[in-house]
Parts: sequence; C-alpha cells; structure tokens
Amino acid sequence: MKTRRSFLKRLTAGTFLAALPLSGVNAATKKKHFSGILIHHVFFWLKNPGNEADRKQFEEAINKLTSIDVIRNAHFGVPASTEDRKVVDHSYSYSLMLIFDSKKDQDIYQVHPKHKDFVDKNQHLWEKVIVYDSVDA
Repeated sequence: MKTRRSFLKRLTAGTFLAALPLSGVNAATKKKHFSGILIHHVFFWLKNPGNEADRKQFEEAINKLTSIDVIRNAHFGVPASTEDRKVVDHSYSYSLMLIFDSKKDQDIYQVHPKHKDFVDKNQHLWEKVIVYDSVDA
C-alpha cells in the first residue's frame, strides 16, 4: 500500500512537471495580435493635477468620450509606478489609448460631436497634450 501511494505521488508530480512547458506554450499562443488597426495614444498634463474637482471633471469627460461607437477598445490610465529610468516619462497626469479598426474610424472620431464637446469643455484643464498615432509597421 505504501509503495502504491509513493508511486501515485511520483506519477502525479511527474505528470504535473511534464505539463508545465505545455502550459507556457498554450498561454503564449493565446496572445492576440491586432493587425490593420490604428492606435491613438494621448497624454495629458493637467494644469492643476492636485485639484480634485478638475480631476473629477476630466475623468467624467473621458468616460463620455470613450462611448463613441467607432472606438474598438479604450484604456484610460495614470502613470504606473514603474522603475525610474531615463527612457520612462512619469510626468503626465493621464493617458488615453484608443484603438480603432481603421484610419477611417479615427477620422470619424476626430469630427464626432462628443470629441469636439470634450475638447471645447475641457481644454482649459490641461497645459499640454501629446498624441502618438500608430499603425502596423
């Protein structure tokens, strides 16, 4: 009985260890590459980043902006607390990354009433904006 238990433990451990490389391959194959899209990444530096009322207004405005139907996906964030290095810029207040299916969709977004409203009603909150648009290489 003791030998059988010992055998089963070794068999279970061996099966687990043998399956580990497969789980890594499986996880890697689940990554999706989005081709043919346009990424519109906007960085905002607020005039008064410590002002809670300004931050609340800005965040609410972003929530409305990201409801535009031609936006495939959106990410709204703040600087991550990653390592300080010469190549890392943590100085911005917010970033907004929008993914569009095409340049045509991004063009529609640029003239959309919600986008124009966002700029008109909130541009007084920021002192600097930088946009990086990217497509497949």
